[in-house]
Amino acid sequence: MLAAERRDHLLGLLAREGKIVAKDVAAALGISEDSVRRDLRDLAAEGLVQRVYGGALPVSPAVVDYAARQAVAPDSKQRVAAVAAGLVQPGSALILDGGTTALAVARALPPELACTVITHSPTIAVALLDHPAAEVYLLGGRVFKHSAVAYGAAAVEAAQNVSAEVCLLGVTGVHPEAGLTTGDAEEAAMKRALAARAADTYVLASAEKIGTASRYRVLPWAKVSGVISDAARDDAVVEQLVGQGVEVLFAG
Repeated sequence: MLAAERRDHLLGLLAREGKIVAKDVAAALGISEDSVRRDLRDLAAEGLVQRVYGGALPVSPAVVDYAARQAVAPDSKQRVAAVAAGLVQPGSALILDGGTTALAVARALPPELACTVITHSPTIAVALLDHPAAEVYLLGGRVFKHSAVAYGAAAVEAAQNVSAEVCLLGVTGVHPEAGLTTGDAEEAAMKRALAARAADTYVLASAEKIGTASRYRVLPWAKVSGVISDAARDDAVVEQLVGQGVEVLFAG
């Protein structure tokens, strides 16, 4: 089989089964695992797969920069945001992560809702300026321009001095095996710091993130209370998550 044919075969397999297991492909095609791994490296370099131990997973479309992400599935994000906003009770404190879905949550909060919103995202803070009843606490630190959030040692330290009833966390990948992932190691550390300061953490997962993975793990499934997603109830990945005991709050 030519290299171009192997490439098409791998991408087709990924689309059908949601993952590539290198040893299984090697056995099925009668080639070495090294050949499969080389093909996967080439596909990963083109941004077409996310390599993981033993093979590859679908790459998340949410790893592009902040401006580009605003155009990715806006209706999906609004559906997720509507459900997420409903988790915020009057008088409670919310830790709201950065990102475009979190921004949709900020806009979905009722203007008359009296609450405290703790965030490391300047864009979230600005979006809440027209919510007169919301107290906004902005965590500072080095700005990660890709996601328009503060992160790094100063931001993590600031996060350790707050607490809240609920944390609404954004990720770029949601996968039963890879867990909850994002594309930057320091951003992943910041997300862990935020989640650790809330009684309950829910993951904001619009449908395009379900079944995909990025390079850095944020949290294992045991550390979150549930996932909010507009993915179909009969989606194979969603069914696998539910089967693993993950609570899924369906949006729409």
